[in-house]
Amino acid sequence: MATLKQQYEFGGPIGAIGIVFGLPILMNVLFLGCNDISGCPPPSLLDPRTLTWDKLKSEIPWPEDGIWGFCSWKATGWLAAYYLLSLILYRVLPANEVYGTKLRESGRPLKYRFNAFHATMVQFTGCAVGTYLHGADFVVWTFISENYLQLLAANIILAYAISIYVYISSFSVKHGNADLRELAKGGHTGNLIYDFFIGRELNPRIILPLIGEIDIKAWLEMRPGLTGWALLDFAFIAKQYRTYGYVSDSIIVVALVQSYYVLEGQYAEAGLLGMMDITTDGLGFMLSFGDIVWVPFLYSTQCRYLSTYPVHLGWPAVAVIGAVFSTGLYIFRATNSQKNLFRTNPSHPAVVNMPYIQTKRGTRLLTGGWWGRARHMNYFGDWVQSLPFCLPTGIAGYLILPAGTALTGVGLSKMLDGREVVQDGAAGWGMLFTYFYSAWFGFLLIHRERRDDAACTEKYGDDWETYKKTVRWRIIPKVY
Repeated sequence: MATLKQQYEFGGPIGAIGIVFGLPILMNVLFLGCNDISGCPPPSLLDPRTLTWDKLKSEIPWPEDGIWGFCSWKATGWLAAYYLLSLILYRVLPANEVYGTKLRESGRPLKYRFNAFHATMVQFTGCAVGTYLHGADFVVWTFISENYLQLLAANIILAYAISIYVYISSFSVKHGNADLRELAKGGHTGNLIYDFFIGRELNPRIILPLIGEIDIKAWLEMRPGLTGWALLDFAFIAKQYRTYGYVSDSIIVVALVQSYYVLEGQYAEAGLLGMMDITTDGLGFMLSFGDIVWVPFLYSTQCRYLSTYPVHLGWPAVAVIGAVFSTGLYIFRATNSQKNLFRTNPSHPAVVNMPYIQTKRGTRLLTGGWWGRARHMNYFGDWVQSLPFCLPTGIAGYLILPAGTALTGVGLSKMLDGREVVQDGAAGWGMLFTYFYSAWFGFLLIHRERRDDAACTEKYGDDWETYKKTVRWRIIPKVY
């Protein structure tokens, strides 16, 4: 009998190797390549003929101690305290306890405890008080900006540690486990590196002294990384003020939009239970690294950039960026709300007359409204929401010249230490850093739609093929 070929994602084992060992390098390159010492990018990279390793090291925040300087016990210790605080708030604050979807093997649901929004507000309040008392010199803000590289390294190491722990622990999962443990459907292929990357166990949990039971995946998804993202943004606002003596409208716009994104996600934390991350994917390096490294440190790149090179937008540009964000938010919310209403209250006047396909499984596939235009218009709205993260950086790129350099012109900023920050020769190159997030997010959503399509093909069979013929476009009507 012929055996089915193993179905891999993300390029299979070779792709997993590239991601597991390549992404940590990429995150360091993004920081070193867009810095507050020489420029974004460093001058040597703009003239490769003069490029040497020694010259490049002098232009980037390369630690004096070499590779060992990427880590520090001080940064690691305070990071551990941050994670401990997040765990304590998870346990002591009031929480909404709900059940997730039924597990595939047991048919029973797991119970989840949600209070990420309140935990973040407690941390924000503490930082607000500290900022009121000490201003931009509040120790949290100065510590983050001065130890960014070491905090990045500590989070990378922690992501590896969590991934190793859950991988090893997953081998204790037994079929029909009374503790409601089970393996992710695509996470136990037998290939070590791929399973380590994609995640073997679906919803690993751990019991900590005085804290109690923690669903590791759900906790990582909505807490330390998301809150940390906003805290990084705030630290860079403080850094801009310390450097220039003012706060630009561009960095405020980015921080407000991103903080809204964080807080809205945490406020609707229970919505996590319907996402593929919880229902389908195991917890491995992909999610661990994504939650506590990729999200906070990549997504805060724009504020980090603006802390060194302030962009002054003016009210017309702010209004345009606000309109872009509002449009994306409207599409995202309207599509998701329409689908949820159709599922939970199909007799509601807003959806009662919408066309649909009745599947053999007994469920219905909506083919009207937003969902008649494209199969995932919500993804398009989500991507449009990402543009205001990047647009305030403009045609990004800058060079930092020594104090005393005689230059005048538009787009020039002078730091309080006398250095000049100019765009000459670097304009546009910085967009490789500040617009990377939006480009990557678009790729991610396309990939996620393909994964969803494969899952629905398996779930609905011929009915899904009929649906695709009825709703032709994947994400953007008449485009894709």
